[in-house]
This record gives sequence, structure tokens and C-alpha cells, in this order.
Amino acid sequence: MTIAFWCVLVAVFLPLIWTSTAKFTTGFRPHDNHNPREYLAKLEGPAKRAHWAEQNTFESVPGFMAAVIIAHIAHASQGWVDALAVAYIALRLVYGVLYITDKPALRSLVWSGGLACVVGLFIASALA
Repeated sequence: MTIAFWCVLVAVFLPLIWTSTAKFTTGFRPHDNHNPREYLAKLEGPAKRAHWAEQNTFESVPGFMAAVIIAHIAHASQGWVDALAVAYIALRLVYGVLYITDKPALRSLVWSGGLACVVGLFIASALA
């Protein structure tokens, strides 16, 4: 199993980091799990932003997964594939922190870096 494939597994769990931050920093109780979407919709401040980071991560991860799988199928340079996958994960972690701490300009820059990693994986596939 390659580093990039391990990064796919990590990417599956990235949204859980942000939803856990949203829920468990605000007193989420087992009873609240009856209507978790309603609970999350009522959040404010950093907790609400953590929920938004979760949603954005769910939107971003499928493209990353596809790019990694396609790069492997295309026999792209494994060094590049692994480096871009690790960079994507690191950038998405930073992205979540910037989202929660309300740093919009930096957040957008880091978001662009994550997208560039996905595009880079497709370019590596095309060049293989």
C-alpha cells in the first residue's frame, strides 16, 4: 500500500475531525444525536465554522480520492503522487484550522493549494 493510498484513508476521516470539534466543544450530548443536523444548524462562532469546515471537506475529498486512484492506474511517478497526497492532507488540516479561527484570506489560499494538489495528481497521470 502506498503513502498516497494511506492518505485516502486519512481523507475519509478528515470530516470527523471538524464535526467532532463542532459537537464536542459545545456540550453535545448523546440525546442531541437524535437530531444532529438540527443541533449543528443552531451552532454559533467557531463551532459553526467547524461544521462548515466539515461540509467543505466532504465536498473536497471525492475529487482527491479519484485523483489518487487515477494516478495509480496511470502509473504516475509514485514520488510525486505520494508528495501531492501528503501535501493535500496537510493543507486540508491547515484549512480547517483557518476556517475555525476565521482567517478567510489565508483559508482561501490554502484551499487553492489543496485544489492544486488534486490538479497536480491529474497532471502527473497525464504525463505518465
